[in-house]
Amino acid sequence: MTRHAPEPTVVHVPVSHPLVRPLLRELGDEYSRRYGKDAHAEISRYPDEEFTAARGGVLLLLLERGAPVAGGAFRRYDATTAELKRIWTHSAHRRRGLARRVVAELEDEARARGYRRVRLTTGPRQPEARGLYLATGYAPLFDTEADPETLGLLPFEKLLPAPDQQRKAARP
Repeated sequence: MTRHAPEPTVVHVPVSHPLVRPLLRELGDEYSRRYGKDAHAEISRYPDEEFTAARGGVLLLLLERGAPVAGGAFRRYDATTAELKRIWTHSAHRRRGLARRVVAELEDEARARGYRRVRLTTGPRQPEARGLYLATGYAPLFDTEADPETLGLLPFEKLLPAPDQQRKAARP
């Protein structure tokens, strides 16, 4: 009998919550491996407050058996746009579709808070992130035929349907 992991639970937490530490540590380590030792600074580039509801943001985690397996955040970019940041899947839980789930949860939360557009950037040495965003309907705002190393950050955007449009689209 194969034992399957339980369906992850979504929780909203502040950046300072102890459950966020694995996300920040692994992201920092990953960025450092790909971009050099100063990459940990990217994690602290934005104040933690930008990822709070009071400032128009959120940080969420997917938990299994109380442990974080994936997460991500968004911050207010402008009045109608949320900017996704810190999309992460624990190294022991990759290839399960958890990043897609995180992106979908963040989009739903952004839509519920009145955002109509989502933007994000990823680095040129993160082909799996680039693939995730293309596969989940994000429009690349760069030349996809160009060598990513010549472009720097790779920006994407996605328009979010209004909640009533989404309900109509979901009906059979």
